Amino acid sequence: MKINIHRVNDAYHFEAKNESGAKLHLDASPDIGGENKGFRPTEALIASLGGCSGIDVLMILKKQKQQIDDFKVEIEAEREKDKTPSLFSTIHLKFILKGKIDKDKLERAIELSIEKYCTVAKIIEKTAKITSSYKIN
Repeated sequence: MKINIHRVNDAYHFEAKNESGAKLHLDASPDIGGENKGFRPTEALIASLGGCSGIDVLMILKKQKQQIDDFKVEIEAEREKDKTPSLFSTIHLKFILKGKIDKDKLERAIELSIEKYCTVAKIIEKTAKITSSYKIN
């Protein structure tokens, strides 16, 4: 894996580009001179957790022939207070799905993702408690 990061402006706006050409913009908060032109690096990490786990859950449910009409992940994360660095302490993933989905299969897919398959979750769980919930519409 190779990622290249290029500074876009005179502040803290960066563009990350992977080997296939996909781009991700990163920036700092305005409090320290950023311009809100991208994700904060910590936001990108949490988004990566949602994407990683989301891919796992969808893959498992598709193999089980579940009908998924819509899929979302809402993530809430808390960081340590008054510490540098300020690590994540708790992260909650809420999976919101629409379709004909067996509740037990969904619960198992989420469990397998967070506890076994999602590389990002396995990295983050060393410092943060990861919890989950779901809603089927």
